[in-house]
Amino acid sequence: MKKFLILILICITQNTFCQSKNTKTNIPDDEDMVYNTAGIDIKPEYPGGLNEFYKLIAQNYVTPKEKPVNVKGKVVATFIIEKDGSLNEIRIIKDVGFNTANEAIRVLNLSPKWSPGKLQGKEVRVLYAIPITIN
Repeated sequence: MKKFLILILICITQNTFCQSKNTKTNIPDDEDMVYNTAGIDIKPEYPGGLNEFYKLIAQNYVTPKEKPVNVKGKVVATFIIEKDGSLNEIRIIKDVGFNTANEAIRVLNLSPKWSPGKLQGKEVRVLYAIPITIN
């Protein structure tokens, strides 16, 4: 009987202290939290859409001079779209070599501000991944 009462007491105590303090919204209090595009209400968007973003990349991307003639592939980059729409923490996940990663970072830094992502009407930081095809 004692063991049963102790078990019930533990369950009640655990349930009491595990309750959320934030009852207004489901958004965590951490202002620097980075969200995935799948977990937000309004996704970040480049001015004019993704087609315009790819045009920016195509116009400004310079293929490295030391590359062999037949280098083809995808450079996959991730970056964080901040609350003000700027790009931050640009990282290359996949690279085809021959300095293509550095060139992708340079071109992504030229990007104007995006419209930020929103969760429950509040602007949030969003992690975004994009492939850049090299021909």
